[in-house]
Amino acid sequence: MVEIKDQVVLVTGAGRGLGAAIAKAFGREDARVIVNYHQSEEKAKEVAKSIGDRAIAIQADVTDQEQVKAMFDQAEKHFGQEVTTVINNALVHFKFDALNRKQATTIDWEDYETQLKGSIKAALHTTQAAYEGMARLGFGRIINIGTNLVQNPVVPYHDYNTGKAALIGFTRSMARELGPKGITVNMVSGGLLQTTDASASTPDAVFDLIKESTPLNRVTTPQELADATLFFASPWSRAITGQNLVVDGGLVMN
Repeated sequence: MVEIKDQVVLVTGAGRGLGAAIAKAFGREDARVIVNYHQSEEKAKEVAKSIGDRAIAIQADVTDQEQVKAMFDQAEKHFGQEVTTVINNALVHFKFDALNRKQATTIDWEDYETQLKGSIKAALHTTQAAYEGMARLGFGRIINIGTNLVQNPVVPYHDYNTGKAALIGFTRSMARELGPKGITVNMVSGGLLQTTDASASTPDAVFDLIKESTPLNRVTTPQELADATLFFASPWSRAITGQNLVVDGGLVMN
């Protein structure tokens, strides 16, 4: 069994919001953490600094395969070990703004393409870059970040919801193929989190509605969802793959 403290963990889009919370959660468990960022350089370096010497901030556009390969090379050289764990969290060009969202009659195919690239293309690049090292170790953890809006699209963010729905299929297919190599592939799906940069545009009334509709009578925080990702990286989840864990206080029950 490989403990979290012995893992090298890549968190994409970790300069802010949920990604920063996930990176810090793994740092708290003494993992070596790669804080990936695209544009949030200062914030990513602050996250890495808060974790300490076991973290490094690396810039890469995860939709660019060559940049992803270069990031893996830099990380493995820095830590002297292959990346063991990948958290596909990066959110590409999207804000949770229910009032100003594109509707069925105004959304463009290009909007769908953007979110499919952000969800599937990015996850494909990191999975392929990690595969050789994970297979050599006979151990790997790939954890994709999804959304409960796939099961319950209370706000029909057409492009975002569709991209994350596709990510479920990606997760299950990869789990089936990579399992014999000791690599598990799972998904953690949150609801609207209170609060991240992406959800900052959400009116208080929406948060109040979620709170009232949730059995726990509160809105899930980034830190709570981050803790769930630790489970899929831990030895406790070693027999679990291809699963989608919804972390939203019971709003959606599968």
